Amino acid sequence: MVIRVYIASSSGSTAIKKKQQDVLGFLEANKIGFEEKDIAVNEENRKWMRENVPENRRPATGYPLPPQIFNESQYRGDYDAFFEARENNAVYAFLGLTAPPGSKEAEAQAKQK
Repeated sequence: MVIRVYIASSSGSTAIKKKQQDVLGFLEANKIGFEEKDIAVNEENRKWMRENVPENRRPATGYPLPPQIFNESQYRGDYDAFFEARENNAVYAFLGLTAPPGSKEAEAQAKQK
């Protein structure tokens, strides 16, 4: 399973840049393997991302903005969904991954059982 994060390397928006760095930094810090897919330099990436964000998750006007997160081709969510999962110690579940033993998320899951 490969986590794919769709980003825009040449975004003019400071907010988008911060959100992208937040997601990528978290994945790197937690040694979660991922692929960066740049929609700014690759039209295929842009097209694929726009087509694969579910209809009910798209903005009312315009296109979905990066970062958008997928596990393989399965849509997992945008920055807001990622942020909420992180706040709830549920990032691995959000990404569709098994939490590593000893992590806060694995401990929380064990308590729920």
